[in-house]
Amino acid sequence: MLVLGVDPGSITTGYGIVSKKNNLFTCITSGAIESTGNVPFYDRIFKIFEKMVELMEQYRPDEMAIEDVFFAKNVKSSLKLGHARGAALIAAVKCNVKIYEYTPLEIKQSVVGYGRATKEQVSSMVRMILKLPSIKRADTTDALAAAICHLNWTRYEKKI
Repeated sequence: MLVLGVDPGSITTGYGIVSKKNNLFTCITSGAIESTGNVPFYDRIFKIFEKMVELMEQYRPDEMAIEDVFFAKNVKSSLKLGHARGAALIAAVKCNVKIYEYTPLEIKQSVVGYGRATKEQVSSMVRMILKLPSIKRADTTDALAAAICHLNWTRYEKKI
């Protein structure tokens, strides 16, 4: 199974495509869609949409795992995050990719075994699971963690 993991953000949206065969996880590609604060907000959102469509058309993931909205203290930031999530969600619908949403707690618990794990613990486990020497951005790590989380949940759901 091939899963696209997404960690949405209006400045940086992380992505990672992970495959799983015979309980072996492999990172197919990963990276980040980056913009500066100088770019108009609507252009940043459109760039996220375009890049997501491009990734889905190129790699043809079976499913997408995206980090669910969490409550933030800054309402404006939460709204911008919602727009970035929306761009990725609409891209998945356009490309007929099935969508699954996971909270940050579920992702951490699935990858590390502890829902309150630190960014460093998540990064370490993602690198170990995917056998990667390093990952440049935390947003990319979080996207790969979302994909791993989904692949772990689908394995669990099939057993039930």
